Order: sequence, then structure tokens, then C-alpha cells
Amino acid sequence: MIIRNVKKEDAARLLEIYSYYVENTAITFEIDVPTLEEFTDRIFHISAKYPYLVLEEDGRIMGYSYAGAFHERAAYSRSAEVTIYLDKDAHGKEYGRALYEELERRLKDMGIINLYACIGDPVEEDETLTRNSEHFHEHMGYTKVGTFHKCGHKFGRWYNMIWMEKIIGPHN
Repeated sequence: MIIRNVKKEDAARLLEIYSYYVENTAITFEIDVPTLEEFTDRIFHISAKYPYLVLEEDGRIMGYSYAGAFHERAAYSRSAEVTIYLDKDAHGKEYGRALYEELERRLKDMGIINLYACIGDPVEEDETLTRNSEHFHEHMGYTKVGTFHKCGHKFGRWYNMIWMEKIIGPHN
């Protein structure tokens, strides 16, 4: 297993991983799969300032994780929003833990203290959304700090959105 910085040529594989979640789940509230050009631009924009990591196993990308601005105002500069996506068949192999641990290490080195994850949360679990992401984040040390009720509408259903937080350094 190798974790490395994203490269431009990774965009198609990352989009392949992400497309599954757009088309089949409410894990992302995005409705339409972005074009390769749009997705590549997102990667370029995010990775210009924040870590954007990919995990490879036997030369194949199995997941990715990145951080971005929690909010644009300067007072939020010690906070970041984190995101992770794994290949749909790669769960249960500790890839998520490995990616998040490396992402947290790099963010801490940048002086980031507060991490936030925005997570789709089912009103009732269904075939498109479970509480697995919430449980994963809890396992990684995140705490739920807020719920937005029925704010996302996808597949003809309403979904909640929760925010989870993890503090990775002292507030000196």
C-alpha cells in the first residue's frame, strides 16, 4: 500500500471512484457526475493549498482523501474540511484509516487544528445511505456537532446532513 500526493493523471480513476457514489448513493449530495475536466479542475484547485492524497494497492488507486477550506474567511485558517472516497469494493481493508491518518499528519504540520467532516445522514437507513460514514468518523475520533434536518433531496427522498469535528492540536 502506498499513499502519495495526487497527480493530474489520477483524475480519471478518482472520477471513476466518485461517480459510483454520485450515481448510486446519497453519500454525496451531488446529483450529476462532473465531467473529467471539471473534476480535474477541482483537484488542481484543492491541491494547490491542501493535501490531496491517493492510496494505491498493487499499482491501482483504491481511494483518495483531501482537505479543503472549512470557510473562506481568514479567521478559519486553522480549520479544514476533510473528505474521503474509497473504491466501492475496497471497504474493510483499513484504507480509510490509513488515508485519514496521513491526511491528519499533513494538516497538523500545516498548523491546522480543527477538522470537520460534512456527512450525509439518513432519516432512515436505505439502500443509498447508511450511517457507515458517521461510524467510521466516530472510530477515527470525530464527534457529531450538528445536524441539518432534511436538507438534501436525492432519489426522491430527503436526507439529513451532519457535521463532525476532530481537534488534532492545542488551541494556543
